Amino acid sequence: MPLYKNGSFVQDQWTTIPEGEAMSPAGHVIVPLTWWQAERQAFDDSHVPIGVRIDPGIAIDDFIADLSRFALIALVIPKFQDGRAYSTARLLRERHGFKGELRAVGEVLIDQIQPMLRCGFDAFEITDPVTQAALETGRVPGVTHFYQPGVNEAPKAGARPWLRQAGR
Repeated sequence: MPLYKNGSFVQDQWTTIPEGEAMSPAGHVIVPLTWWQAERQAFDDSHVPIGVRIDPGIAIDDFIADLSRFALIALVIPKFQDGRAYSTARLLRERHGFKGELRAVGEVLIDQIQPMLRCGFDAFEITDPVTQAALETGRVPGVTHFYQPGVNEAPKAGARPWLRQAGR
């Protein structure tokens, strides 16, 4: 699938292992969370990059202890109306300090790219042909004024910064 990252389509260095498929411990693979939980000991003394695929509805507590082990987390968007991955991305970036790649997989549409970037996503598997065509031609819709800061953004003057101050 085409991978959109840093404003252009790039070659995907990762291989996704489908649910139920056996594999040997190797780097640059994205495995389902259930596989990781069952086979994590195979990677105990390994430093190969590993990614994990998180389906909607999975609690962060189910994988947070292993967060430092992941170079990539692929959050599944089963349909464009499902916003659970947005919340998970924001929590992973802001509360848990995840610095690796956050990839949106599934039904990613053109008008979701900017809000996803603001939540912490930095890579997108594009399956929709209309979205792919728009991204290839640089037609990415955008909003220029926000009331809330995005991930790693400071509140702007006049944007009610008191709402983001700790202890209030």
